Amino acid sequence: MVVTNKKNSYNMSIEEYREKKLELETKKIATLQKIATSVDILTLWFEEIDKEDWDNRLQFYLNEFHKAIVPDALEEDIDE
Repeated sequence: MVVTNKKNSYNMSIEEYREKKLELETKKIATLQKIATSVDILTLWFEEIDKEDWDNRLQFYLNEFHKAIVPDALEEDIDE
């Protein structure tokens, strides 16, 4: 039996198709392992950072963002 790929217009046997599929699955697994390693490294980095120092920074930047986004008229309505 021959499988025809119309996009590339070449013929491939069932065995070649299975080999290609296995090769792609192997590449997919290797890529997922690399992604998992990166996420693990990021997790360790997040655990090691000084959270109290970042808390103050985040509060400051969120306040600045809030002041820039919320119009003055809306803030007056909130204060009343």
